[in-house]
Amino acid sequence: MKHKVLILCTGNSCRSQMAEAIVNARLGETWEAVSAGTKPAGYTHPLAIRALAEIGIAHTGRSKHADEFREVAFDRVITVCDSAAEDCPVWLGAGKRVHIGFDDPAKAQGTDEQVMDVFRRVRDEIAALIPAYLNAIPSASGIPGGAGDAAC
Repeated sequence: MKHKVLILCTGNSCRSQMAEAIVNARLGETWEAVSAGTKPAGYTHPLAIRALAEIGIAHTGRSKHADEFREVAFDRVITVCDSAAEDCPVWLGAGKRVHIGFDDPAKAQGTDEQVMDVFRRVRDEIAALIPAYLNAIPSASGIPGGAGDAAC
């Protein structure tokens, strides 16, 4: 049986979308990821889709509200907002919560290439940290345990 993880952010257009796609592409045999936001942007950022395509992950995404998943029993809920620069959403549903923060690439400024470089950096950070965190969770115990709760 696959474990379920909710990747939660505010807008659900960049970081949480990239995390959802990366987890499903790389850990799809053991984890099922969905993403949502507390104030969904209503679209998936085209540069997030492009950054994923560059590493061979096809993702169209759909910006979703967290309320769609309130009744789902998640094994983990990961907030990915930059807690130093924005208010992280609070998850009141089931699932052990942890915060793994990333810069918001949608706020990047500069030339097109400089902005794309920020999306790539954040994508690579997500690809390194979130799968490593999920892989480190003991699966024999049915999931409780792991890295502990962290509030935003």
